[in-house]
Amino acid sequence: MSILDKIQTDGLILDGAMGSMLIAKGLTGTESAEFWNLTRPETIKEIHQSYYLSGADVASANTFGASPLKLDKMGLGEHAENINRAGVRLARQVCPASGFVAGDMGSIPEMLQPSGPVSFEQAQDSFARQAAWLDEEGVDFFLVETVFDLQVALAALKGIQSVSNKPVFCSLTFKEMKKGFFTIFGNSPEDSVKSLEDAGAAGVGANCSLGSGTMVELARRIRAASALPVIIQPNAGMPRPGEDQTAFYPEDARFFAENIRQIRSQGVEIVGGCCGTTPDYIRTIKTYLSDPADSR
Repeated sequence: MSILDKIQTDGLILDGAMGSMLIAKGLTGTESAEFWNLTRPETIKEIHQSYYLSGADVASANTFGASPLKLDKMGLGEHAENINRAGVRLARQVCPASGFVAGDMGSIPEMLQPSGPVSFEQAQDSFARQAAWLDEEGVDFFLVETVFDLQVALAALKGIQSVSNKPVFCSLTFKEMKKGFFTIFGNSPEDSVKSLEDAGAAGVGANCSLGSGTMVELARRIRAASALPVIIQPNAGMPRPGEDQTAFYPEDARFFAENIRQIRSQGVEIVGGCCGTTPDYIRTIKTYLSDPADSR
């Protein structure tokens, strides 16, 4: 079954956080999470497998911050191809027969012109190079996520389309403001999904920045604005400083899953978790969506 058939037939449960899981396993702020694909591959595989076993249909390869532009900035440019290829292989090694692997993309080190030094063409080229490696390693689709600039999402979409014909799903990051939801560059959900749809995205949505309760209303607006499959991946609430100086996310798995159920009831096909979520959140989502009586 193709990924698009799966979405149309059953919907899709994505995995949860990778970054906060790695921080819990010792990743520091000066390290590249994606470099662990080479230095600590068993840890990456263990996280992917835990999500699959918890009911996720998809593991997102640990390649979100592995664009050549970002790895060059971190002094890891010479390892870019190996990091990306390894990221897909590690997820594929534990992927069940019915599962899927997403090529996760979206992070560049600086803003696009005129706000920053990176041109649209430079970003597009960087994403194209990354996508070619991910495509050759056999990802089932591409997930461009945690993007706060619509133009970055469009650069990623164009770059991927230049090297692959696999579906591309784009998920932006919005803030809740007095007049509604907007990216930090002032793009509304409605305008954003229209631009992505016109550019050929296979699915659109939102992730990160917002907790699950707030995402219920944002999901409603995105669903109303597009006929494409919609992706929603909230944080487990807004992070607070924890006792050990790491971020604490206040939403528990049951509260989170109840909001995900509301989001799915609005016709959203693709759900999962972002920062602060763990395999337990995905397991609880699976329970709430599969057998509502068990969630009470």
